[in-house]
Amino acid sequence: MIKLIEHEHELDRQILMKSLSGKKMISYMKAYGPNYEFCRFYKITDETGCGFMFIINSTLIICTDGKLQPSQEIDLFISMNLPFRIEGDANIIGGINIPERYQRLNRTIFELIPDGSSLESIEEHVEFNPRLTDVYSILCEGFPNIADFSLWYTDTSHRCRHGISRVFTYKNSTTASVMFDIGSTILIGQVATTSAARGRGYARDFLKWLAKFFNGLGKRAYLLALDVRKSFYEEIGFREAGHEIVLERIDIEKDNMIKGKL
Repeated sequence: MIKLIEHEHELDRQILMKSLSGKKMISYMKAYGPNYEFCRFYKITDETGCGFMFIINSTLIICTDGKLQPSQEIDLFISMNLPFRIEGDANIIGGINIPERYQRLNRTIFELIPDGSSLESIEEHVEFNPRLTDVYSILCEGFPNIADFSLWYTDTSHRCRHGISRVFTYKNSTTASVMFDIGSTILIGQVATTSAARGRGYARDFLKWLAKFFNGLGKRAYLLALDVRKSFYEEIGFREAGHEIVLERIDIEKDNMIKGKL
């Protein structure tokens, strides 16, 4: 059975705290609660186990207790909602009866490991509270399919105000965001550098600084990388902490998607 969640206490934190996807779900519940149409939470139960689904704009995230099995009900839910992206529990994702309009993508989870380098000279160029308009300008060069400014700004500023996210820039050319900060876990995303500054090692230096910065706060920071970016994070020295399968629609141009983007 799939049931719409109407109250925060209906989420099982014990289940969700076991994965990055689950912590992402908790972070959005903390930021928005269950009463927004674009941010909906569901509980899944059957005779095998329990799980939760979360749709933010057009990305569907699925987390379970490890016992819940793929089902026709989940397949039907996906066919009715047709999210742009599906991610989360590997067993469920692997068992989805995928419509032809979806492709499978491999994604690696990296933990940001400090390497002991002296990074004091980097911090003086880090902006801890940049203007979001400047951040968006950098992101537009790195991610042509980014959501329109009003959608991105509304979501980012809202999560920052609620203490879920943070945004940084480095030398006014590179940016990275804390997508969530839950417990002792940080998820880094939206890493981009302007085209004019590429090739200077800014992203590498900045990410090494972020690894040291969050380690000093007692946090374990992670990021997610598709195969095309995997070698970059390996060269930095970050540690592989897991792998995921992500499903994405191929029947719609990303530039034409109003939702379900970066």
